[in-house]
Amino acid sequence: MAKFLLSIILLISVCSNAQTHYTIEKGMDSLFKSLFKTNEPGGAVLLAKDGKIVYHKGFGIEDIRTRKPITTKTLFNTGSISKTFVAFAILRLAAEGKLSLNDSIYKYFPDFRNKDLAKRIKIFHLLTHSSGLPDSRKTVEDSVFYLTAKDEENFTPIKQTETLNFEPGELFEYSNPAFNGLALIVEKVSGMKWQDYVKRTIMLPSGMKQSDITDGAHPETGVSHGYLHEGEKFIEKDYGEEPTFPAAGNGGVWSSVDELWKYEQAIQKNIFLSKEWINKSRTVYDLKNWKEKSAAPFIGLSWFITTDQHLKLIGHTGSQGGFRGDYQWLPDQKIFYVFLCNTPHPVEDIRHAVFDVLRQYNWLN
Repeated sequence: MAKFLLSIILLISVCSNAQTHYTIEKGMDSLFKSLFKTNEPGGAVLLAKDGKIVYHKGFGIEDIRTRKPITTKTLFNTGSISKTFVAFAILRLAAEGKLSLNDSIYKYFPDFRNKDLAKRIKIFHLLTHSSGLPDSRKTVEDSVFYLTAKDEENFTPIKQTETLNFEPGELFEYSNPAFNGLALIVEKVSGMKWQDYVKRTIMLPSGMKQSDITDGAHPETGVSHGYLHEGEKFIEKDYGEEPTFPAAGNGGVWSSVDELWKYEQAIQKNIFLSKEWINKSRTVYDLKNWKEKSAAPFIGLSWFITTDQHLKLIGHTGSQGGFRGDYQWLPDQKIFYVFLCNTPHPVEDIRHAVFDVLRQYNWLN
């Protein structure tokens, strides 16, 4: 009798979970179908809980010329989510003893105009957006040059810096060129193109066989295109139209929601880096001379550790050209959420709408 009752309880639990997943699917369908039309640029979303995918679908089209539908395997430019890959490449090299996060950037860029300034900035300052380096790229005045400028060309103006916006470690100021510099450091230390190093040591061990990284105009095919809505039509806004797009260290990774889930699983299972270093990357970094009075430090080694609607998030957003992305891990609820789209949408508002759906079924308690 006891075994029979236990079987009944387990059956009810399984049916209840299946019913919950079904109703969450309806809620998510309703949300995303309201955002995207089937014949326009759209997006893809994946939601996982307790290590299992509970929802993943694509909406809209990846290319207005081919009209190819978006699926969960469609490759999008992930924008600044790419920075986490560059950061992990740096951490791998640190774990192997090939560099130190306390190395000054002068060690790798001795051609800095102000050598004393370069000696005060450490690698961890670049990783935490706290270097104080100004973004001195003339992307508006010289937009044609920056349509094809890669990492080296984007970091070169930074090396001419004479004064900092603040002393390293004192404040947070988001920096794209910092990650162009970090990508170049990976190349100098590893002896190979940083794109190849990331593919070999991070993507392939994670099972990310389709994901790619911009290298000049590459990839030209097999990926979605980014678009902006202009009046009644869409205009393409990616390689060739968006200045700094080829500068891959700050936003060059192309991936799908399916493969970013593989990436997150590899992170959690310490596939390409030890648990110690993974935890270090996802723990708020201790900036000893922090001076921002209105906020405590909130960034790890590229990962943002924040609270949104009383929920702890570890993640990163992305924005480049017509592409937008949102990558979030909720450690307390064991929920992973990733959203990629090829036309601008307010990713934080959409995230809140997704959370509203999850709250209906007590997933965020």
